[in-house]
Amino acid sequence: MSSIDGIGVSDQVHVHLSAIADAVDGLCATDLTALPDGELTDTLRRLERSLRRASAVGHNLIVETVERSLPGKLGHKTVNKLLVGVLRISAADASARVTAAKSLGTWHALSGQPLPADLPETAAAQRDGAIGPDHARAVREVIRKIPHAVSSSDVAVAEEILADLARSATPEDVEKAGHDLLAYLNPDGDLTDGKDRKRLRGIRLGRQDQNLMTPISGHLDPETRAMLEPILAKWARPGMNNPDDPESPTGDAEHPHVDRDKLAAAAGRDTRTAAQRNHDAIKEALRALLGSGVLGSHRGLPVTAIITMTLDQLEHATGVATTASGGILPIRDALKMAERSHPVLVLFDHNGRPLHLGRSKRLATADQRLALIAADRGCTRPGCDAPATMTAVHHVRDWSKGGATDIGGLALGCDACHALIHDGPGGWHTRTAPKGTEYAGRTEWIPPPHIDPVQRPRINHRHHPKELLDRARRKAQARRETDAGQRRDQSKQHHARASAGSNGREEIP
Repeated sequence: MSSIDGIGVSDQVHVHLSAIADAVDGLCATDLTALPDGELTDTLRRLERSLRRASAVGHNLIVETVERSLPGKLGHKTVNKLLVGVLRISAADASARVTAAKSLGTWHALSGQPLPADLPETAAAQRDGAIGPDHARAVREVIRKIPHAVSSSDVAVAEEILADLARSATPEDVEKAGHDLLAYLNPDGDLTDGKDRKRLRGIRLGRQDQNLMTPISGHLDPETRAMLEPILAKWARPGMNNPDDPESPTGDAEHPHVDRDKLAAAAGRDTRTAAQRNHDAIKEALRALLGSGVLGSHRGLPVTAIITMTLDQLEHATGVATTASGGILPIRDALKMAERSHPVLVLFDHNGRPLHLGRSKRLATADQRLALIAADRGCTRPGCDAPATMTAVHHVRDWSKGGATDIGGLALGCDACHALIHDGPGGWHTRTAPKGTEYAGRTEWIPPPHIDPVQRPRINHRHHPKELLDRARRKAQARRETDAGQRRDQSKQHHARASAGSNGREEIP
């Protein structure tokens, strides 16, 4: 049995586990009602960090169990069944733990040499307590979906991006950002091209069940989704087209005939889920379409999507474009849609911000909103994935405090995030990133102390996944250059010592 500082490994583990048990006993016996408000959230953070780090220990325990063939020795067919029997956990929990250990644990070669984890940056983040099992699962699922044709170096960069994002975001944010990252790893759709999408497209209506309900399933191609999203954004808005509320307005939420006060009241009564609102919106839209007579004279629906692409993408017809609803579609499909849409040109400065569009009134103009949709693409609060169609124009410096309605002082924010901006306890604040910083001109959100005691300004990268990719590549390049410099220094020191030793031997008679 190996030992460190004269203490056997078994004794060390026993001491550490006893300390954990004593600490938990102490916390369980503590009257938490006496904790001040300011310390309660800090206690939650510290406990969560310890639990996350404990999960990393669990991974390595599973690794040891597998590498020692312990399940077979104890009469279990698999390590999963051993965990179920020993820990009395569910089969699903055991499977999740083993899967995590495979990609995050420290495995060993036959020589006993430790091998790097399959997801090294994610494993490091969990050992630090910065991410939990759900974060790691989200990263693992994205990496699993990367096509085999993508180079191993790009896969490594992608894992680094997601692990870095997970340190400051939720698992849902990681998953959603991963979808965008997958699109950028295969921007031209050459691995899932137009032929594949044509083959996969379809909507299936199942048989009516005993409740006369019809299940629906299928796949929409990018162009169809891009046309559907703006319709749902207006017709599926809370309070609109609610069949259970006789006072609910019908049709398009932006139509002049819609009473704003009546809509706000209906939204307050609306208890439908997002899926139910989508259903009711499509139902009402189909009713309006059938009653309009348009099917008798037109072959298709007019395109109403707002699409954002760069000049380079337009010139080369490659890459992916984004819609105001947060969707992604290949440039080729976007150009096909643009042939039948009203063109809108937005000019940007070198920082990717729209050029000056000023206004002396409080409300932003339609042109200003279009510019913000193209620049911000969605809510600017860090971690929020609300698309541009679900946002309002926000004054970075409040209008009541002298903020002007100029394009440089405006940003997009969804209703929920906008409500977080206030001067009271727990309030967020916004500002424009100053010149000379990495994201000059972008909107920075400053969290309250209970979120971040240091209150570091944050940028939302959710709608700009390429920024994460570029940042990770710069970090990786800097790390490689640092490692190369250290190796050169070590080589010089080695040659210097060898030279000194050689000179010394020559002087010996």
